[in-house]
Amino acid sequence: MDQLTLEFFKGQSIALIGPNGSGKTTLIKCLLGLVVPSNGSISIGGTDVKGAWLHRSKIGYMPQIGRYPDNITVMQLLNMIKEIRKGTYTHLDEELLHSFDIYRFGNKSMRSLSGGMRQKVSACLTFMFDPEILILDEPTAGLDPISAEILKGKVKAEKEKGKLVIITSHILSDLEELTEEVVYLNEGKIVFFKKVAAIKAETDSVHLSKAIARIMEKQYALEN
Repeated sequence: MDQLTLEFFKGQSIALIGPNGSGKTTLIKCLLGLVVPSNGSISIGGTDVKGAWLHRSKIGYMPQIGRYPDNITVMQLLNMIKEIRKGTYTHLDEELLHSFDIYRFGNKSMRSLSGGMRQKVSACLTFMFDPEILILDEPTAGLDPISAEILKGKVKAEKEKGKLVIITSHILSDLEELTEEVVYLNEGKIVFFKKVAAIKAETDSVHLSKAIARIMEKQYALEN
C-alpha cells in the first residue's frame, strides 16, 4: 500500500475494486488487524486498531473462500463461534439461517459441503452477530441465483440500518446494485474515490462496468 488516506462512515456502501494485486486484500487484512501496516494508522470508531482486537467484534467479514475444520458439523461450527463471541454481542441475527435453510443440513460436516453451501455458512456467520461494519469479499461467488438474491437483499437491508458496507467483487453488476461509492485501487494507490452516480455522469455511461472501463482506458492512454 502506498500512502493511502481513506475515511469511511456508517451508512456508506463502498465498492472496493481494482485489478489483481492492486492492494484490495491487503487493505481488508489491515482493517481486520491481520496485517500491521509498517507506517501510518487505522482507526475504527476513533480507536487505533494496532495491537488491539476488540474492534473486530464490530466487523462482520465474509471471505471469498471460507476455510473451516473439515470434520466439524455445520451446527457445531455455529455453536462454537457463538461461544467464542460470547459477551461481544447483544443480538443474534438468524435471518439468513432460516432463509438459507441451514438447519436442514446442520448435521453435515463442513468437508461434505459444496462451495455454494460453504458460502451460505460464511454469510450466516458474517451477519449473525449484528456487526456495525460489513466487509464482503466476492459475496455472491458460488451462490445459485436465488441464494444470491437473498444475500443481496440482506446487504441492502443492513445498509438501510445505517451500517458501513464494504464490498469487493469482480461482478460489477452486484456492486452497482449494492453500493453507492467506488474506491478504485491500482498498485497500492488510490486511482479515485467517487460516487457511482458521478462516475456514470463523467463517462456518459448507463452501467458501472462501462464507466469503469472508460475511465481506465483514459488513464492508460495518459500513461502511455
